[in-house]
Amino acid sequence: MNQERSLHFHKYQGTGNDFVLIDNRKGIFPKKDVRLIRDICDRRFGIGADGLILLENDDLADFKMVYYNSDGNESTMCGNGGRCIVAFAKELDLIGDKTTFNAIDGMHEAEINGTDVTLKMIDVDAVRETGKYYFLDTGSPHHVQLVDNLDRLDVKIEGAKLRYGIYGQKGSNINFVEQAAKDSFKVRTYERGVEGETLSCGTGVTAVAIAMFHGGKTASTSVSIETRGGRLRVGFEKSGADYVSIWLSGPAKHVFKGEWEYQS
Repeated sequence: MNQERSLHFHKYQGTGNDFVLIDNRKGIFPKKDVRLIRDICDRRFGIGADGLILLENDDLADFKMVYYNSDGNESTMCGNGGRCIVAFAKELDLIGDKTTFNAIDGMHEAEINGTDVTLKMIDVDAVRETGKYYFLDTGSPHHVQLVDNLDRLDVKIEGAKLRYGIYGQKGSNINFVEQAAKDSFKVRTYERGVEGETLSCGTGVTAVAIAMFHGGKTASTSVSIETRGGRLRVGFEKSGADYVSIWLSGPAKHVFKGEWEYQS
């Protein structure tokens, strides 16, 4: 017989990239229930989100981040989600203004100042350039491609063509970019796992900043990126062939909290 259960959740957004966050330090969330995660993220019949994030205990850091895309599957690193879970940990009084947490791609440092969260991303040791696009991994795989008339682009259709056409079933996130100024770019992102456009993507923004520097489109190591959900900034250093000390900065805001009831 199915039992009625209830989960306490919080909703956060980072430049329009939105997430359901759950305190899972007691380990009660059914992590293998793909359908439940998908239902929670459903925008018509559920809470609605680009992804679900669990905050868990960790032996080596202040907490652990476990991230699921809205399709219900555990995924690679999410930059805006990382910034949102830092804000969530602060709300839970787990941390002060600085923290270290564990994620699928390793340890991350972060600092919080009001509603702004600055997150240290993993180093990038390779940028592949084909002449038409760049490919790099910033915790998640990203295709970065310059386009004209970005505002008119059908991101869902064109993104899906590249996501499956070049990268197959495993896929890649697809970022379409237009230069706005010498150290400023506009980006729209198709996210795998969401299988559509999101208002912002933290690992994508990071990939765009590094790719544009790598390709000589900007000489600045502090790059401003405008997404449809708001503005983010990426700072980094070049060390030989590698990109290190990569920091992603921007707002992470609490939206609401509530209870989710489900059958198990």
